[in-house]
Amino acid sequence: MQNDELLTTCLLAGRIMIEGGSEMYRVDDTMRRIAKNGGVAQALVFTTPTGLFIGLEDKPMVKLSPVDRRSIDMEKVAQVNQLSREFAAQAIDLPTLHHALRRLDQHTPFFPFWLQVLAAAVCSTTLMVIFAQAYDWIDMPLAALVGALGYAVYGKISSLTQVRFISELLGAFVVGVTAWVGVRLGLGHNLDNVIIGAVMPLVPGVAITNSIRDMLAGHLLSGIARGMEALLSAAAIGVGIAVIFRFF
Repeated sequence: MQNDELLTTCLLAGRIMIEGGSEMYRVDDTMRRIAKNGGVAQALVFTTPTGLFIGLEDKPMVKLSPVDRRSIDMEKVAQVNQLSREFAAQAIDLPTLHHALRRLDQHTPFFPFWLQVLAAAVCSTTLMVIFAQAYDWIDMPLAALVGALGYAVYGKISSLTQVRFISELLGAFVVGVTAWVGVRLGLGHNLDNVIIGAVMPLVPGVAITNSIRDMLAGHLLSGIARGMEALLSAAAIGVGIAVIFRFF
């Protein structure tokens, strides 16, 4: 019974971390540490972006857990790490750890959507300045507006469909259309700079970075899978922008 709850807790921690966008080697390490601190000297762990397996050496006990969704939520990853450290320091016991992970999985705190859209506007403006290497005070407000609208569409479509590439394509399309309309109305000067800044909140930079880090850490299957997912996301964004340049 103790081992059953321990393996279930390890799988729950690993799934939360993958859904939060953690690197796979960090997920593997956290699951092993929880198992070791729970009294299992050698746990057999196999992690992929779509599923987790854990078993006990020399014992016929294996558990698995599917991973249905993946996003970027570093707060989830940080809280799982903190709970794992408290368990290692014996500040909490296994049932308390399991309960805390279940509560984290079901009630993860999020920033309100309007604040996320506002952050996308600020990000679009600052990154436009970085990539354009110039303070274009006319294009900056337009880049903020376009970036906010694109991210708002991306967020709303993401809540309606499980296919993330559709939301990224439509978000990029809205970025291209609103940037083109804004420049045509005289609200901005350089269409390229506005689009470059406004599309950046949609770019899967964390996924690409984690893919490379996983491959360098020896998790080749996970690294390639995440890399392909990131490339498909980038392709969807590229198609959404390319449509604007092709027909407008």
